Amino acid sequence: MDHRSVSGEGRIGSERMSMSRKEGTRSRPTGNLDIIRRFTWEISSINIYLEELRQVWARTLGISGPQWMILMAISDLDKDDGIPVNAVSKLLHVDPSFVTTQSKLLEKNGLLRRRPSPTDARVVRLSLTEKTQKHLASLNEQYKTIKEFVFQEFDEHELTEFTAKLATLKTRLEKACVRVTLDL
Repeated sequence: MDHRSVSGEGRIGSERMSMSRKEGTRSRPTGNLDIIRRFTWEISSINIYLEELRQVWARTLGISGPQWMILMAISDLDKDDGIPVNAVSKLLHVDPSFVTTQSKLLEKNGLLRRRPSPTDARVVRLSLTEKTQKHLASLNEQYKTIKEFVFQEFDEHELTEFTAKLATLKTRLEKACVRVTLDL
């Protein structure tokens, strides 16, 4: 039995049914797959734009986007005594061997230093060279302008709360990935 014969309204009735069904699902907070899908696509799009910015800034040094991320991780984490390779790999969610390989290339280009840890020679500590620090300082004004433009809608409190919620989502997604992996 087709929908038109039941409703007597033909195509118009199915459109009305579709509209009311959509409106009804909007009221469900997390059960609404449409908003969850939209959220997922928005996050994916944000990542694409962030990657585009990374590529632009990486090109200013003649390096790749992932190499740029290694430099940014070192810049953020280093407290003047270098940062271990495994700390960089954890922050970037990549294998330590990738960071090791890429850091050797960055060292060859004079962008970072690799030194054994004074307490454990098996641990390699990474730090930025003066050349890289100066280059990052030269980009600081552009970065500041972009940061102010992108985050102008948030005050510090709102941004802190939003970031905390994103961190919670990241943790839950990490656990979901483990679950899915174990189920396969």
